[in-house]
Amino acid sequence: MTSTTAPSTTAVHVLGATGKTGHRVISRLEQAGVPVVGRSRRSTPPFDWQDRSTWAPAIAGATALYVAYVPDLAVDGAPEDVAELVTLARVAGVEHVVLLSGRGEANARRAELVLEESGLEWTVVRASWFMQNFSEGALRDGVLSGMVALPAGHVPEPFVDLDDVADLVVAALTDPALRGRVHEVTGPQALTFTEVAEVIATTTGREVGYLAMDPEEFRAVLTAEAGADYADMLTDLCLEVFDGRNVHPVDGVQAALGRPARSLAEFARDAAAAGAWG
Repeated sequence: MTSTTAPSTTAVHVLGATGKTGHRVISRLEQAGVPVVGRSRRSTPPFDWQDRSTWAPAIAGATALYVAYVPDLAVDGAPEDVAELVTLARVAGVEHVVLLSGRGEANARRAELVLEESGLEWTVVRASWFMQNFSEGALRDGVLSGMVALPAGHVPEPFVDLDDVADLVVAALTDPALRGRVHEVTGPQALTFTEVAEVIATTTGREVGYLAMDPEEFRAVLTAEAGADYADMLTDLCLEVFDGRNVHPVDGVQAALGRPARSLAEFARDAAAAGAWG
């Protein structure tokens, strides 16, 4: 049973319950009969990464936490926020923390180390870029307009399906054998953004292309649209991770779950059928 209001005992608390991973994790825990509490800025009590006074009430009564940092562990101050949350978790009697991390991000690794050295039981799920960025995230508007624009050059990325990520998070929360490890997860194939656009175009019948933008031009355009903080975060993240460091797929999904990771073609088919680009 999911709660967003009542205090809980022996429950998993999902921090970021309305996020792309959070709601998937909650649904799976419910189906497995695991008591779960969703926390977000709209829950009671709320949880807001920008307001540390909300953190202790939001985790009170939890025995395990799923933590997805917003906007991204790549931003300045993220490791310090994770450190403060971990300190509060120890005081609250939390036993196990599962942290969603980003592949190839130096600041994300610093946040991972904070958790690994916390004295709590821990699991890290370190993911490549999400396929769902194209269907329910920042790149969906580009798909709908016919042109995905990003300062990512033409470097391949082994995009991962969020359903695989959520499955692994739930497995980590419910199977002690998966604790104390970094699970790095990707899709089965590295594709350039041009190739991703071609797959989506073929699947949907839409005209979808990719424009490799100049980073500073992208920063300026996004600053005007979404503000400097978000523009700097996304531009700098692209410059960091699309330098070739992440081009090789890994078998983390297979190793943890005993099945292959979903392909981008499977994702595109299912997203189209669900009306993601309707």
